[in-house]
Amino acid sequence: MLPGKPLFLQGKSSKIGSDANMETQRILVTGGAGFIGTNLVNELRNRGHEVLAVDLMHTEREDYMRADVREYRQVERIFEEDKFDYVYHLAAEYGRWNGEDYYENLWKTNVIGTKHMLRMQEKLGFRMIFFSSAEVYGDYSGLMSEDVMVKNPISDTYQMNDYAITKWAGELMCMNSAEMFGTETVRVRPVNCYGPHEKYSPYKGFIPIFIYHALHRKPYTVYKGHKRIIDYVEDSVRTFANIVDNFIPGEVYNVGGRTEWEHDIKEYSDMVLEAVGIDDSIVTYRESEPFTTKVKTMDFSKAIRDLKHDPQVPPEEGIRRTVEWMKWYYRIED
Repeated sequence: MLPGKPLFLQGKSSKIGSDANMETQRILVTGGAGFIGTNLVNELRNRGHEVLAVDLMHTEREDYMRADVREYRQVERIFEEDKFDYVYHLAAEYGRWNGEDYYENLWKTNVIGTKHMLRMQEKLGFRMIFFSSAEVYGDYSGLMSEDVMVKNPISDTYQMNDYAITKWAGELMCMNSAEMFGTETVRVRPVNCYGPHEKYSPYKGFIPIFIYHALHRKPYTVYKGHKRIIDYVEDSVRTFANIVDNFIPGEVYNVGGRTEWEHDIKEYSDMVLEAVGIDDSIVTYRESEPFTTKVKTMDFSKAIRDLKHDPQVPPEEGIRRTVEWMKWYYRIED
């Protein structure tokens, strides 16, 4: 055991949302101290799995190791003493404008970092769940089913930013590795996941940005004419955790909220304002945002079929819960 390397979790709680007879797995989660990663680690541990979280941050969390996926030596060190059955590879730089402003970090983490994980997978043979993004569909105007990316010319699925390009490059590398080395990977494409443990930054999605600004009475802009489906993180990670129960190598899944919960961006802003308890005097409305798809029509039928995807938390409730978490995290009194 390397100095300072954490032991796996010993005491386990009851399994949630899975087969009670399911075998305990050793699982690594890169990006495990991030927003989705934190929620996913909690879900996997609640199901009785042994989970090691890896991220860039210094934390006092148990069963955690600091490592930068951009550095092969640090990635290799993770695997020197521990063997994993599954690796959830979430570590990534997120967001379109973040990718423009910090493109060096974006490409090194999302592409080189993913290549490092694939090299370890080719060597050690663990199964991997790679986190892509629905951004890979770019400005495609039809139903965004998983086969769009292989059945249409690239001109029909034009990725509109470097973030989307790096995520599609990651998917291509996973597929190439499977073809060349026989690695087994499932790819997932989250769709506007939001909820507790997502801290504010100006590069985050529109839900945490709206909530943070509303709580601090800071102005923000709403672009009308754009529709989105959002998915509360507890619903998303339950589906991601189900992949271990029904791992189908080579598959790819859209994971998002119910299609009947789709709303205009302005309607989401209204939900945030209502949950916070203020009017829209801090909001500036504009007709549309440049270089942004207006409507994303998503198909979640594969995740429903294979992964028992079943979102339970509607946007009004999920936004209310997220507002309460942000109030707690930023110590905002009512």
